[in-house]
Amino acid sequence: GRRNHLVACCCDCEELDDGCDRWLTCRSLPPGALERIADTIADRLRVPWFSGAVNINISLVPPLVLLPVFLHIASLHFLLGLIILSSLPVVVLWYYYLTHRRKERTLFFLSLGLFSLAYMYYVFLREVVPRGHVEYSQVVALTCGLILMLAALFRAKKDPGYLPIPAGNEKPLHQGLPNKNVRGSSSGLHSISDAGSSRTVNGEAKGYCKMSAEQPEGVKKDWCTKCRLIRPARAGHCRLCGRCVRRLDHHCVWINSCVGEQNHQAFILALSFFMLTSVYGITLTLHTICRGQTPFVALLYCPGAYSDYSSALSFTCVWYCAIVTAGMGYILLIQLLNISYNVTEREARLALRDNTGHRLLGGLVIDTGQYNRGLLCNWGHFLGLGSSPTQRSAEDIV
Repeated sequence: GRRNHLVACCCDCEELDDGCDRWLTCRSLPPGALERIADTIADRLRVPWFSGAVNINISLVPPLVLLPVFLHIASLHFLLGLIILSSLPVVVLWYYYLTHRRKERTLFFLSLGLFSLAYMYYVFLREVVPRGHVEYSQVVALTCGLILMLAALFRAKKDPGYLPIPAGNEKPLHQGLPNKNVRGSSSGLHSISDAGSSRTVNGEAKGYCKMSAEQPEGVKKDWCTKCRLIRPARAGHCRLCGRCVRRLDHHCVWINSCVGEQNHQAFILALSFFMLTSVYGITLTLHTICRGQTPFVALLYCPGAYSDYSSALSFTCVWYCAIVTAGMGYILLIQLLNISYNVTEREARLALRDNTGHRLLGGLVIDTGQYNRGLLCNWGHFLGLGSSPTQRSAEDIV
């Protein structure tokens, strides 16, 4: 009946104590014990603060610890760098698949992205700038690009365009009102025809009314059973955020938020600033380490990269940045093509599932043909997103 291990000194956690006892005595754990132990550890991971101990999300910790360790190990030898840098994308994709399958939100990718930016900037200032081949104006330009990217990322983290959840959604609005008929609008929003119901203006909804899920088949397609509201055209429900979003594009794990009508422009800006800043930083670093070679040739062949540890660390960070930049560049390319054809990622996925879209440009974009009005009109529509939010009248609110 005694606790015979050091873990008991940390906290009074029965699940953790029992798990350690079983591990020390070579007994198997009961079903679900690992999940309960992980939840206990995540709950007890706290730091002292003035208003009380603050809980730390455990998914924030691995990038802060493992990324510098892996990069320093990869700098020891060319083969170690090849193994580690080729395995990192596999590990990240595996973790993404794991969290996506469990429908879990995680701060791992946001922590990895922000800490990677900070650590690459630190290595640049510590290892590259002191060599004297980078001018002061170039450092200022790189810093301004980083600041602009973070500002766009901060804007992208804000409200993506969540639809307001109706108050008292446990009771359908139309119950007890006998003389109401359900009709559908051309925008895909189905409303209840009555003087006090929500109305549509120019294809957009003014207010969002509730209705029962027990409606005709033509009405159910725009009824969200989770939020209990009728969605306007192109809106969708995010299963990770648990909310409906206007013009939902996708849920981005790198910002841990949805990309919708209100933050899609900021998301594209953040990706664009990241690409420009990253390519510029890679170019400056390669010009410093591999003198007299073009950046592309130096990335593949740099004889003096492993002559000293500082050069090896800088060269390893360059390759890490190149891998991340290639992945983000692919995401940006898909986004720009979708905007050019006025299709969201969610609509493209649904079109593939229902076999209603047309593959273009080798399958990079899926044209649904529903909202495509030409390149200029499509970009004009995108640049006008969120500029004139829908106003709700007092009659709709009542």
